[in-house]
Amino acid sequence: MSPSYAVVIPTLVRDTLADCLGALVAATGPKPAEIVLVDDRPDPGPGPLEHALSVLGDLRERTSVVASGGRGPAAARNTGLRAVAAPWVAFLDDDVQVGPHWCEQLAQDLADASPDTGGLQGVIAVPLPGERRPTDWERGTAGLAQARWITADMAFRADALKQVGGFDERFRRAFREDADIALRVLDAGWRIQQGRRTTRHPVRPADRWVSLRAQRGNADDALMRYLHGPDWWERAGAPRGRLRTHLAVTAAGAAACALAVTGHGRAAATAALGWAAGTAEFAWARIAPGPRTRHEVTTLLATSALIPPAATWHWLSGLQRHRNAPAWQEVAS
Repeated sequence: MSPSYAVVIPTLVRDTLADCLGALVAATGPKPAEIVLVDDRPDPGPGPLEHALSVLGDLRERTSVVASGGRGPAAARNTGLRAVAAPWVAFLDDDVQVGPHWCEQLAQDLADASPDTGGLQGVIAVPLPGERRPTDWERGTAGLAQARWITADMAFRADALKQVGGFDERFRRAFREDADIALRVLDAGWRIQQGRRTTRHPVRPADRWVSLRAQRGNADDALMRYLHGPDWWERAGAPRGRLRTHLAVTAAGAAACALAVTGHGRAAATAALGWAAGTAEFAWARIAPGPRTRHEVTTLLATSALIPPAATWHWLSGLQRHRNAPAWQEVAS
């Protein structure tokens, strides 16, 4: 017999929440002993949350709603963890849809877990359009299917989470907080295993500047470097991305401007050529695999020029802001 489990879902009460809960209700197998919805809106109100709760049916009596004050998904998960009593906690994002046999498969994952297993990862599937090439945003979302320890569907032993102090609430975005806590759980002597259950992660609609806003994650990478050392990328199996290239392209652009202002025209032209070549290569690397529509091409041209300086700024500001970051200790409840 598998251990009982709770489901914790941090949410901004988006339209996807009802679909998430509906899929959980429809899944075959032993249902969660508890469901905790953590409302992370700064000013929570009933409205759309009541609609989402209405799909729960018989599971409504097992469901509670707590507020976390708009402090981000890491703090929201800690709030949910403190609200449950089950020995296992399965975290889901509010924009995923568990598979039709998810509860049954999770129960089997829990039953098969060894005593030193602290975490069990789900299998993430990202549906992509079949009639055309995926956009840059869609390809980025599809990368979640290969991401290690992604909290879109991640079950942890409650004792393991409490031992390491829960999620680090300095990660204010849904980025790197999963790798951070997984590394701390592993460092505490627990194992993390791949489970069998499958969860669908649709691609959210996004505006054309979403990739530019995503560069804020470079500050979180700086925090990871201070907390886990310069080799954390390898330990977490995380792709390094293009940060080094972004730094070089930004340096070339800054040098071109500085040299032009100081009257070094030839040197400025050389630096500007380096900036243009780096920007063009980056843009084409993003445009080539995609649908190449006018909207997609103009979006990628604009953001490819802006992303390197944005990534550089967030990386350097993160290095400065987190330079004395201590190991995480759970905030007292």
